[in-house]
Amino acid sequence: MADSEISGTRLQVANARPEDAGRGLARVPRSIMAAMTLAEGDVVEITGKRVTAARAVFPYSEDEGLEILRLDGFQRANAEVGSGDFVTLRKVESKTAQRVVFAPAQQNLRLHGSGHALKRSFAGRPLVAGDTVATAGQQQVDRTDLPPQLRQMLAAPAYALQEVRLTVVSTVPKGIVHIDSETEVELLAEYVEPKDSRRADVTYDDIGGMGDTIDQLREMVELPLRYPELFQRLGVDPPKGVLLHGPPGTGKTRLARAVANESSAEFFLINGPEIMGSAYGESEKKLREVFEAAAKAAPSIVFIDEIDSIAPKRGQVSGEAEKRLVAQLLTLMDGLEARVNLVVIAATNRPEAIDEALRRPGRFDREIVIGVPDERGRREILGIHTRGMPLAEGVDLAELSRATYGFVGADLAALTREAAIEAVRRIMPKLNLEEGTIPPEVLDTLSVTRDDFMAALKRVQPSAMREVMVQVPNVGWDDIGGLDAAAEKLREGVELPLKNPKAFRRLGIRPAKGFLLYGPPGTGKTLLAKAVSKEAQANFIAIKSSDLLSKWYGESEQQIARLFARARQVAPCVIFIDELDSLVPARGTSAGEPQVTERVVNTILAEMDGLEELQSVVVIGATNRPNFVDPALLRPGRFDELIYVGVPDKPGRLHILGIHTARMPLDKDVDLAALAERTNRFTGADLEDLTRRAGLAALRGSLKAKTVTMANFETALIDTRASVTPEMEADYARMSDTLKVNAMTPQGIGFITPGMLTPRGPKP
Repeated sequence: MADSEISGTRLQVANARPEDAGRGLARVPRSIMAAMTLAEGDVVEITGKRVTAARAVFPYSEDEGLEILRLDGFQRANAEVGSGDFVTLRKVESKTAQRVVFAPAQQNLRLHGSGHALKRSFAGRPLVAGDTVATAGQQQVDRTDLPPQLRQMLAAPAYALQEVRLTVVSTVPKGIVHIDSETEVELLAEYVEPKDSRRADVTYDDIGGMGDTIDQLREMVELPLRYPELFQRLGVDPPKGVLLHGPPGTGKTRLARAVANESSAEFFLINGPEIMGSAYGESEKKLREVFEAAAKAAPSIVFIDEIDSIAPKRGQVSGEAEKRLVAQLLTLMDGLEARVNLVVIAATNRPEAIDEALRRPGRFDREIVIGVPDERGRREILGIHTRGMPLAEGVDLAELSRATYGFVGADLAALTREAAIEAVRRIMPKLNLEEGTIPPEVLDTLSVTRDDFMAALKRVQPSAMREVMVQVPNVGWDDIGGLDAAAEKLREGVELPLKNPKAFRRLGIRPAKGFLLYGPPGTGKTLLAKAVSKEAQANFIAIKSSDLLSKWYGESEQQIARLFARARQVAPCVIFIDELDSLVPARGTSAGEPQVTERVVNTILAEMDGLEELQSVVVIGATNRPNFVDPALLRPGRFDELIYVGVPDKPGRLHILGIHTARMPLDKDVDLAALAERTNRFTGADLEDLTRRAGLAALRGSLKAKTVTMANFETALIDTRASVTPEMEADYARMSDTLKVNAMTPQGIGFITPGMLTPRGPKP
């Protein structure tokens, strides 16, 4: 046992969870803790290429029985090791520090203030000169598994609203120390160049929702750079390049920086537009210089951001400079000169625009898609961005992750920033701007509340949705009356599969892809689509036919393809197409006009039931003329459910009147039940018009009127009529039966004449 304490125990390093980042904890296997007589909270010395320290705690429940040491990105950087490396662990006693000097770990950061807040943030934390540490705010993480003294240490308030990364410049005495109430803490204002510590500006702990992607990238990048002898022994060439592609803001550049830091490789950045030169051959020369410098500094990573701007398809560009630059890049990546310990990572959100010669093994050996994070990924990202944020009691990050569907990492960073600005705006009246400093007691009371996040959600929308008409529906099921049957079908078809996809997979059934709402005008078809989108917590894209139809040949089809591609990116998503009959009329009926609509119909048919699956994307169409819609759309697999939205019955009309008069001061004599009885065949729009006219009648009598009386409603009834006639109601009922029977017949529903919708038109 004494030999073990002197020589230490060798353990393999693994990544810690994001919520442990910056906490100074080491998750040690129980067997090792018992062998080393370690109790939770004891200080351990971690020796890699460099020495650092942490407080030992028990492992995660899923790690029971595994002989691994969980360290966060800061500790891995401080020990100058990566995930998978081995370190030596020893039990030590930390000394009480007489003096500790901190400095910002970033060159572009300047800090003002005393070390008073730092003393609280780092109280009890083991520190070594040269370490990079981070201030961290109160986290909503279950810490019941930790001892009381550790829980108290981790609950220390943050230095500021954001996480601040600091370097431990020096300690007195030297070695492993900890801060207590007697320690003198000094904060330098500006960055100090560390002697020989590794960069920790971005590590794997700073990237959320990318567990599988990080594993793939480590295989392709870290292994060749750190263990080239593995590939030599196997007799194969190591991978030379990785292409990262996905929507903007998903973290492609950040991931490349993390890989460079974790693999101890030199990082060379090429921003696409910056490499272009005005003189002949200048662009190629700049590119060669970067690769030459990277080869000299190997192991190194060359990261090409926005590669589509410097390596477009040569057949589609007219300039010779671009073609020569692509050829130069091809030669550098796979030329006669062998490259050793050099990996190229490229990022783009337009992979289809890159020259196809680059997208082959030997150049870019693997293409990794970095998509929009799911709910679990969004929870991790929010946890990362709120590390240094003092959160109030009511903030639930799990609730926020559910509400931020379609958000990428950049959107979530903007959300936390906006919430912090809301919190600052609250304390602005307490600040005296002339003094230039903020009193410590004001900083201590500063926290970000749930209301701050809710206010920020109104201002931040998914970046992938900014080019389309985005609507945040504010209509729920309680705002809709008289449409219970239609609402129930939509709830089963849209809300259930989007909220509980596992239940559908368990039973081996697929959710519905589309819903067609049809019925007389004014019955609430658009309202139903908004309500189901809000209740299902999905993005809502409302499209009109005028947004998609274009006079240019092929432009309409491209618009539809882009619409569905964007909906897949921000899934779960509801696409709502109003007045569907104008966009997808029955083919073969548009004699004399350009065949734009026929090509549009073909594109929508392919998108809804083609080779590319619609994952968590639901299409809802609304029309009051279903006989004009192309029959091929009205089959299962496209519009699975044809829902008739008819005029409300008496209880439905009473509910609608209650909704529209909820904010109206009604006189005691107003009998809504009697009004519901007298408004037969009135649609929701007619009843809304009735209440509006009653209010106008009250104002017409006196501008100082405080209530709306039954007499006002009687006056409104004279001026209001039902927009649906008995003939129209009968025609729609007959049409509903015909759709159910004949939707799959060879004739489709084309035999239903337009006259069926006109009260005085010819009967079929």
